[in-house]
Amino acid sequence: MRIHHDWKGLPLAARGATVAMGNFDGVHLGHRSVIDAARAAADAPLGVITFEPHPREVFQPDSAPFRLMNAESRANRLARLGVEHLYELPFDTVLAGLAPEDFACEVLVDGLGVSHVTVGADFCFGRKRSGNAQTLTQLGREMGFGVTIAPLIGDGQDEYSSTAIRTALTEGRTRDAERMLGHWHRIDGEVLHGDKRGRDLGYPTANMAVSGLHLPRFGIYAVQVDVLTGPERGSYAGVANLGVRPMFGENRPNLESHIFDFKANLYGEHLSVALVEFLRPEMKFDSLEALIAQMDQDSARAREILAVR
Repeated sequence: MRIHHDWKGLPLAARGATVAMGNFDGVHLGHRSVIDAARAAADAPLGVITFEPHPREVFQPDSAPFRLMNAESRANRLARLGVEHLYELPFDTVLAGLAPEDFACEVLVDGLGVSHVTVGADFCFGRKRSGNAQTLTQLGREMGFGVTIAPLIGDGQDEYSSTAIRTALTEGRTRDAERMLGHWHRIDGEVLHGDKRGRDLGYPTANMAVSGLHLPRFGIYAVQVDVLTGPERGSYAGVANLGVRPMFGENRPNLESHIFDFKANLYGEHLSVALVEFLRPEMKFDSLEALIAQMDQDSARAREILAVR
């Protein structure tokens, strides 16, 4: 998959795609239906148009972190779906200020040369969100590109939406989130140096930052860890702590994953950690011995869960 960070000056091979357009936070089943509709709409390379940073981060900079995925995680997921071109358009005052007809002309036609555009039924675009899916359809007729409006979908329990998925994760309902996502919720990123307490306790961990993301319920999870770079690439079972480590007085949330039966050094490598099942909340113990005993129980439970997946 090729990633493009602007709509100007693209090579010829990056133009003419059939594209799905939206924020695609989480790349849930509703998003996948839009991408599948784009794939079926035209005999052309498959592309996705999205925006970075997320428009909400620009318009509401003081709001609490809400993203289900950072840009790296979203790109990894889209690549798995067979997307050939990812257009991560820089969302700034220039792009935000374009009227719908100017966006269609300058970005979609002159910049990307799209053959077809697919959006969800609730899609809005242009200055002050003044354009919608119907506006885009009319502009497509006038400017020579096709438009498909994909209906919103659900499973009878929930409409697939990033908001519903955030709620499920906040409550520790990882399997409900998976049902709407169509995949386990993952946190992707680089392995950072930590305080190495886990190694001293017999549970070395790969530490990852979670800043800027909507945080699932703090606690212990059974996890699947995909090592994406380096000589140890592969998929491994493990157990992870997401939270602030109250036993040690820490207060900055992070994700610490212990990979079962794994000895290699992962510093600087990139991981994708799937939160498979919530095991228990974070807690503070009376002693390190009590903490280690609980970690032994957590690991045994996680091994059981992951063995029957």
